[in-house]
Amino acid sequence: SEVISIDRKNKKVKVKDLRNNNVYEEPYDKLVLSPGGYPVRPPIPGINDPRIFTVRNLHDMDLIRSFINEKKPRKAIVVGGGFIGLELAENLHDLGMLVSVVELAGQVMNILDYEMATVIHQHLKSNNIELFLKDAVKEFSSVDGKIEAVLGSGRKISSDMVILSIGIKPEAHLAKEAGLTIGGLGGIKVNGRLETNDPDIYALGDATEINEIVSDSCALIPLANSANKQGRIVADNIIGKGREYKGTPGTAIAKVFDITVAITGLSEKSLKAKGIEYSKAYLQPSSHAGYYPDAYPMVFKLLFCPKDGRIMGAQIIGKEGVDKRIDVVSSLVQLGKTVYDMAELELSYAPPYSSAKDPVNLAGMIAINQIEGNNPVVFLDELDKLKSAGAIILDVRTSLEYGIGHVEGAINIPFSELRQRTAELPRVKKIVICCNQGKTAYYALRVLKNLGYHDVYNLSGGFKLYKFVSAQQENVGIFSGNFIDKTDELRSVVSGQGTVFYVDATGIQCPGPIMRLAKSLEDKNVGDVIEITATDPGFKNDVDVWCKTTGNTLLSMTDKEGKITARVQKGKKMAASFTGDIPHDKTIVVFSSDMDRAIAAFVIASGGLSLGRKVTMFFTFWGLNILRKKNPPRLKKDIFEKMFGIMMPRGTFKLKLSQMNFFGIGPKLIRFIMRRKNIDSLETFIDNAIKGGARIVACQMSMDMMGIKKEELIDGVEIGGVAAYLGAAENSDNNLFI
Repeated sequence: SEVISIDRKNKKVKVKDLRNNNVYEEPYDKLVLSPGGYPVRPPIPGINDPRIFTVRNLHDMDLIRSFINEKKPRKAIVVGGGFIGLELAENLHDLGMLVSVVELAGQVMNILDYEMATVIHQHLKSNNIELFLKDAVKEFSSVDGKIEAVLGSGRKISSDMVILSIGIKPEAHLAKEAGLTIGGLGGIKVNGRLETNDPDIYALGDATEINEIVSDSCALIPLANSANKQGRIVADNIIGKGREYKGTPGTAIAKVFDITVAITGLSEKSLKAKGIEYSKAYLQPSSHAGYYPDAYPMVFKLLFCPKDGRIMGAQIIGKEGVDKRIDVVSSLVQLGKTVYDMAELELSYAPPYSSAKDPVNLAGMIAINQIEGNNPVVFLDELDKLKSAGAIILDVRTSLEYGIGHVEGAINIPFSELRQRTAELPRVKKIVICCNQGKTAYYALRVLKNLGYHDVYNLSGGFKLYKFVSAQQENVGIFSGNFIDKTDELRSVVSGQGTVFYVDATGIQCPGPIMRLAKSLEDKNVGDVIEITATDPGFKNDVDVWCKTTGNTLLSMTDKEGKITARVQKGKKMAASFTGDIPHDKTIVVFSSDMDRAIAAFVIASGGLSLGRKVTMFFTFWGLNILRKKNPPRLKKDIFEKMFGIMMPRGTFKLKLSQMNFFGIGPKLIRFIMRRKNIDSLETFIDNAIKGGARIVACQMSMDMMGIKKEELIDGVEIGGVAAYLGAAENSDNNLFI
């Protein structure tokens, strides 16, 4: 039976009996509207194909299941990467289908902040879900018996079925036609008692606009737990109890394969959009004590008010223990509590369940340290700007960890060597310290602060979060016909397999598993195999890189229920056959300030760029003069810096030739000939190289010695140390010194 209209004046509803199409009237004393929401189905060409489905109720799911049982589709497209879309993708994958997810935004689960969503992207990729991001379906068409989705980018995806999961809208047309107030977001407007503007009509659930308690504003939050609580409140109010719905923090949770994703309160982007002042903290704790087996890492983001510490929201991703932590934080948000309350909570503890400082306590403590200035931080989205301003990125992890991967441009001084090597760190530069998660960087920060360094910061989230954010987010093209390009295929054995040894590294966070693997291989014979099991997801990528750089062989890799098992065969040091692609990047060290040599350097760089190669040019000592501005700003310098500045050529128009300079006539003659031959000028070569993506690095040490400031250099120049050059050189097949 469908209610087709409401007569508020006479307090009646008109009802249509769908079995026989009879229409009748039903009187009411009180009326409750709970029509829910309807799935969005945009008017794009081809969308009415019977192989395209939406999901709202069990009937829709029955239709999908019947189609799968009857047609046995091999490939599916899920349009929309929200909670429901990803749950659908997982279930279709479990049924043996190849699944592509198309998402208009630059991330899945748009309710989360971007950097947290990147964790999910990598997990989806590891489970062979094909991700199309920042793209939308423009049209559907039938091609050779398949559904072809044409995307806005021009890319095409062929499939056997499509499920649309691009959001829901409030089912408010009945209320609107009855003259009830509709809110600015399209939902039915209600007060705290869940009454509409008609006191005899209540509304609840997905069709209503309810109060979001962090910002104390109206929101559409289509969650089952909120709707159920509202149902009880409406029932109480109908019989006169006078209950109030106090609002919701929007706590939500979802399973994505074998990880859990949860959120409560407002996200960072929501706080920004509403103009609410906030701060944030990241941590990556384990689900329980690390020394107890099967501890799994979590990624935890906390949002709070920087003035009073009031908790505004949290996002947590992990395999275990996510649900109970998000529920604790949700309770604190609803009660208006602060990070100080959070740090003091007494939560249950035993090694199989938690740590002595539960992740919730730890999040509160980290936030307090930031509020009170004990741990000044910078965030990943500030890194590029800081590096451009000349900040030093200091990686205090071990050289092994640094070698496996690091923030681009970072220098490496292991924490154990920091006190002995502080002379390498200028006191006048801003220093951003990086470790895996932030803990060791905090210790390093305190050491440097105590030694008189003032402009020192901790990179919040550490390298582990940087790895997620800087990784390739899409994996378009993994399907070739009906084949999935899996990353866990068995690899060939270099030589006869020796003795197999077993190592348990579960519960240990990065780089612990790699360190344990390296230690275990030390006393083994060539050909022996270590089978190591870890629960840190970063181990899956790290072990492959480590094997390639150490001459060992990764024989196989499996990832089942969050446990990663790798079999590594010991090889002769640095003698294993190279199984990756030969690097083709180009690196050029520019030492000279001669004009002809500068032209040669940029001609070669332009050639490398034209071949589609990455080009890094490292300017040191006299080569820095090529990058100097013709008219730099006035800068405060000491007497020696001023002397160097006067004696050295300022910019490209002051450069001399290495031969036949002849009191400056030679350079003018070269420029004249270049114009006659229609050859670009040196300045044009430099500009085109920067625009073409060449990485131009000015040596920090040489700049300090010669008194050259960043403000004197042309735009597009990166300030870096020798590590920046060496890191690029390792991936190059050409390395020139000019």
